[in-house]
Amino acid sequence: MANILTALQPSGVLHIGNYFGAIEPFVKLQDDGNTNFLFIVDYHAITVPQDPKQLRQNILFAAATYLAAGVDPNKTLLFQQSRVSAHTELAWILNCLTHMGELERMTQFKDKTRNKGESVTVGLFDYPVLMAADILLYDTNIVPVGEDQKQHVELARDIAERFNNRFGETFVIPKPHIRKEGARVMALDDPTSKMSKSAASDKNFLSLMDDEKTVEKKIKAAMTDAEGTIVNRPGRLGVSNLMTIYELVSGKTMAQIEAAFEGKGYAQFKQDLIEQINQFLQPLQQRIHDSLKDHKNLIEILEAGAQKAQAIAEKKMQQVREAIGVKLS
Repeated sequence: MANILTALQPSGVLHIGNYFGAIEPFVKLQDDGNTNFLFIVDYHAITVPQDPKQLRQNILFAAATYLAAGVDPNKTLLFQQSRVSAHTELAWILNCLTHMGELERMTQFKDKTRNKGESVTVGLFDYPVLMAADILLYDTNIVPVGEDQKQHVELARDIAERFNNRFGETFVIPKPHIRKEGARVMALDDPTSKMSKSAASDKNFLSLMDDEKTVEKKIKAAMTDAEGTIVNRPGRLGVSNLMTIYELVSGKTMAQIEAAFEGKGYAQFKQDLIEQINQFLQPLQQRIHDSLKDHKNLIEILEAGAQKAQAIAEKKMQQVREAIGVKLS
């Protein structure tokens, strides 16, 4: 038995890297008799400018996507981060134990702030501490994340150990859960970087809501190389990335894919990949559309999850307040 926790931002665009890196692994783990926490990190989302109306829609879209992917509210606490005030309270306390240098070394912070100068917000800099609070608040044992988030979970571990050493055993030390295959789906147009919904070009990623024509356009434009063979080998970043996507959406192994396309070229491989992607996406998209038709039900599910999460979080905060000396007897 373990406490399992994961979360995604309500961006309005979730891509297949999000799905296979975090959502699918979580769904598989929720049936193992564990206690499951899955939430929409709307306070993380506002580290960059958001339109309030669009943010509300994105929160509902994220909830609908989780449900469509197989998240069961009877097995998983599904809720909004902002509905549980303990997340931000604990983040402030952890800020007082976190070193500036630790945050400055965060790879994602460096990537997102390159060439932005003084326009970078404190919230973006402090993002990993709020994430640490998200994790530690629920005595989380396992955090299913993509490879790019592993560093943040490691920081949460460091902060938890520091707190425990100073104030006594309070937090469980979490572990990241990273799938071996497809943990880091790369960009279609630049396989040296990860797939990202915030990329300058929409040819970078495959959205879970892309239609058939859009999938076809993106895959046909996806980067390969001059070799022309369907073989997964170090150094063939573009081809290997497309083969990884094929593996994820079809369930076939790399060896099976290589055998199926032996002696065949990119045109045939890409056409078959397009069909595999659409066969995977279309049922998921229909379930998302069906969930979005009932906003009231989505809100009720999120509210019920938040109430349960708040009760659990408050117990942990009572322990934290006692440990640091602000709770008066």
